[in-house]
Amino acid sequence: MTKNFVGVIIEESLEKKDVLKKVKILKTKIEKVTEKHKTPWIKQWTLHTVELPENQANTIAKDLSKSLDSKHSWYADFKNDSHHYIIFRDKMFFIDRTSKKEYDEAKNYGISLGIPAYQVDFHPDIKGWKR
Repeated sequence: MTKNFVGVIIEESLEKKDVLKKVKILKTKIEKVTEKHKTPWIKQWTLHTVELPENQANTIAKDLSKSLDSKHSWYADFKNDSHHYIIFRDKMFFIDRTSKKEYDEAKNYGISLGIPAYQVDFHPDIKGWKR
């Protein structure tokens, strides 16, 4: 059972990038922004796949929540086998990965901020979804 959390932080979503020094960057991928990204104010997304220890996840999630862009709506997330952090500016969800209800709350919050629905599809609507 994986205890460490793994997820993605988009560097361009951060006003303060210091939080990147607190995580282990496993890999980095750069995507050219297209119309589908809905972020015309930037030219690229720098996606850092990160890993962080379970005992630091909550602290780093709080730091990340304060570091996200205050002018545009973004989120970052990381998960392990049992839990999923979904972090928005000044709001954080700590989700039991078996709870569709908790995922729906995070998704609806993201949509309310103007984030495209396809970008906040945190849980697959799969057959046999555990509730």
